[in-house]
Amino acid sequence: MHKKLFIPGPTEVRQDVLEKMATAMIGHRTTDATELQRNISDKLRQLMYTKNEILLSTSSGSGLMEGSVRSCTARRAAVFSIGAFGDRWFKMCEANGVPADKFSSELGQITAPEEVDAALATGKYDVITITHNETATGVANPLAELAAVINKYPDVIWLVDAVSSLGGDKIEVDELGIDICITSSQKCMGLPPGLAFCSVSERAYERTKDVKNRGSYFDIAELYRFIKEKPYQYPSTPSLPHMFALDYQMDRILEEGLDARFERHATMAKRVQDWAKEHFALYSDPNHLSQTVTCITNTKDFDFSEFNGKLGERGFAISNGYGALKGKTFRIAHMGDVTMQDIDELLTVIDDVVKEM
Repeated sequence: MHKKLFIPGPTEVRQDVLEKMATAMIGHRTTDATELQRNISDKLRQLMYTKNEILLSTSSGSGLMEGSVRSCTARRAAVFSIGAFGDRWFKMCEANGVPADKFSSELGQITAPEEVDAALATGKYDVITITHNETATGVANPLAELAAVINKYPDVIWLVDAVSSLGGDKIEVDELGIDICITSSQKCMGLPPGLAFCSVSERAYERTKDVKNRGSYFDIAELYRFIKEKPYQYPSTPSLPHMFALDYQMDRILEEGLDARFERHATMAKRVQDWAKEHFALYSDPNHLSQTVTCITNTKDFDFSEFNGKLGERGFAISNGYGALKGKTFRIAHMGDVTMQDIDELLTVIDDVVKEM
């Protein structure tokens, strides 16, 4: 029996979207491939509110996260972490020999703009990384407040992990001044895992010229040059099946309407958050809750494996807490093509299962 996924990735994928992955193959160096990739980029620019170039990568979002910090750090990176995925960016720096310092917030809390200002004011850093949406805790960083600080330092390249938020929350890349904004296919975009994409400012590309040893597969400069010099082609063979599905899904997203899509996500988030406050407790800062995933404190102290097993018998799956929060919290994702009706159905089933525990 298929379990309907309410986990923070991979998310449910509509059958018509899945079927697009079975589109007959084309040569990846053909004009048809160029047109496909150009169309995708044009549509993603609308979703990201940017005029910057779009890069596609046959990888998870982590690939472009690693490539961006490695390609753009000429001196030292300031990595701001609000949980597991900010920590991951710092580990990438360490693994690639990229000089970096990590600034961690308490779990469930945002990155404080004052802390960012204090770090950048030292003049030590030429790159800053920010996690927009932390799925481990259900917290969303206030990008506008952070932008007001970061943009005071025009020599600092700003990298944003929007893997679990772009497509479910409004991120106006150009207005915010984000240099590289990264996401991937399997979360709010409602696609299978395996494709990542990002916007890249010309300023970020210019910075890459000052960086040696950028790597190969995830070299942002190389990807950017290919897009420009060999219009909408890539150095390595891309996943065309994912691109067929993404092109189709972008048409669906634009047809729904961006404002309507973001409002749907906001409405689902509020429904889950209100339910959590009534029956359990929210784990994180209530003033900065995620629009795509809710982290809930397990106040009833039930065994999550048993609990999720009973949900599975009814055709649903949610997520345990992540890392240090495993067993102490559980998470419900409300992202992608999930509807309010789906959320109501899930919460009703959870209520029934809790009564049995």
